[in-house]
Amino acid sequence: MSLVVIGSMAFDALETPFGKVDRIIGGSATYVAWSASYFTNNIKQVSIVGGDFPQEEMDALTNRGVSMEGVEVVKDGKSFFWSGRYHMDMNTRDTLVTELNVLEQFDPKLPESFQDCEFLMLGNLVPAIQANVINQLKNRPKLIVMDTMNFWMEVALEDLKKTIGMVDVLMVNDSEARQLSGEYSLVKAAAKIQAMGPKYLIIKKGEHGALLFHGKQVFFAPALPLEDVFDPTGAGDTFAGGFMGHIAKTKDVSFENMKRAIIVGSAMASFCVEKFGPNRLKELTKEEISGRINEFVDLVQFDISL
Repeated sequence: MSLVVIGSMAFDALETPFGKVDRIIGGSATYVAWSASYFTNNIKQVSIVGGDFPQEEMDALTNRGVSMEGVEVVKDGKSFFWSGRYHMDMNTRDTLVTELNVLEQFDPKLPESFQDCEFLMLGNLVPAIQANVINQLKNRPKLIVMDTMNFWMEVALEDLKKTIGMVDVLMVNDSEARQLSGEYSLVKAAAKIQAMGPKYLIIKKGEHGALLFHGKQVFFAPALPLEDVFDPTGAGDTFAGGFMGHIAKTKDVSFENMKRAIIVGSAMASFCVEKFGPNRLKELTKEEISGRINEFVDLVQFDISL
């Protein structure tokens, strides 16, 4: 039984207060797959790239246990390209260039071998495409997790709501939760969004951690204070990959285990920001990951006497 990941595989040009790169590998599915591959080796990728996408990048993921059978290669096309500049606070950024290229014609067709999908991660894409992937599966996965963004709330709200109603877990950041729900209070926002269909809601708060909601249950995971935040691009997707990797490894979709998955995802995201693109994710060791997870555990555990 596999973890199926759908999302973009792309090129990014990035500028932060600490450096600049003109062309580096990116895309939501790229970050998710690299992150999840440290916890499970049965990942199946669904994406589209142009003939310009480096074969060695796909081979590197294949060597991590990621099947590329579901990645369409348009040999005479160009891969999705995004360019952005981050401000000093690293939470705000300006989009400089967006070139959809082959992503504009993305109409995913799941290979028959992907029908063993036990866990499905829907990276940030057009909501109708996300729904299309769900509808292609003959059996409902054990857990369907969906990421989205404010852009789709502005241009495809009805499709977005339909897709949200089909998933188990929705991941958004705090401003997106407020926009989608029309509520400032994140507790009220969570209740409204859960009423749309998903049993669980994860609200990412960047350097301020993440919240997990399930009915009246709430769990908060802080972010690890880091000396160096070099590039936040892909941190949310890396978080999703760590979360899904832990769930796929343990095969436990309980609220208690999702709390652990949030810590794992937060630990992986904390690595991602240390270098441009997915470069830090490519060089991690099991020991580093275990050590970072333990740092998170130490951060949230304490004794108190009253």
